[in-house]
Amino acid sequence: MADKRHMCLLGLIILCALLTGSSGAEVPRVFCSSGEDVRLSCNNALSGCTSTTWSYSRHSETVELIAGGIKKNEIERHERLRLGSDCSLNIKNVTKEDYGLYFCRQYVYGKQQGTDAHVYLHVLHVSSSSSQSEIRSGSSVTLSCQLYYYQVTCDFLVRSEGLQLIWVNRAGVDLQKDSRFQISFSSGQCISSLTTTLLNEDHSRAWRCQLKHRNQLKTSATYTVKYPSKLFI
Repeated sequence: MADKRHMCLLGLIILCALLTGSSGAEVPRVFCSSGEDVRLSCNNALSGCTSTTWSYSRHSETVELIAGGIKKNEIERHERLRLGSDCSLNIKNVTKEDYGLYFCRQYVYGKQQGTDAHVYLHVLHVSSSSSQSEIRSGSSVTLSCQLYYYQVTCDFLVRSEGLQLIWVNRAGVDLQKDSRFQISFSSGQCISSLTTTLLNEDHSRAWRCQLKHRNQLKTSATYTVKYPSKLFI
């Protein structure tokens, strides 16, 4: 019994370490949709940003993006990165591959100053099960709204932090109660799926997936149905 209590306590300690930075404060979460621009704050910045280094970590791999206030040009996404005047990291046209842990670190004369400032970036992305040429009136289509997250499980975000993925129409009406749509959620991959049979009037219609965190709307991603042009000649 004592061993079980010890393992539970150890598990809680590990989870707290993942959710907090070295200072013990909760690591901020930033939610955005693919295609958007995002700004990640550097809460430990020194004057001038010449001491600032930004790095990115995912799957045990750490990549340096900014060093000494200067962008690393050899990295794949360097054209989408910019250091703000307040030493924030700005990412243009975010992709689902940008999710992960970012941290800002300060160096003066080669020596680290203070602790790292961490921030999690979670990215919402909507995709269709059908190719553009297959989308037409009478066909069935499934839209997938997936949150790309890091470090914690989707189940934790749902149960402990109130994460919700909600499908709405252009007017903002929840589609969950509309019998025309079959909506399901998988916490294993953090995907909300919407399936429907398309109608003639669905051409150019937009459906939006909203992400709410702790009862606040954080971001949304939209999919607009487009039928092949030859159907409207």
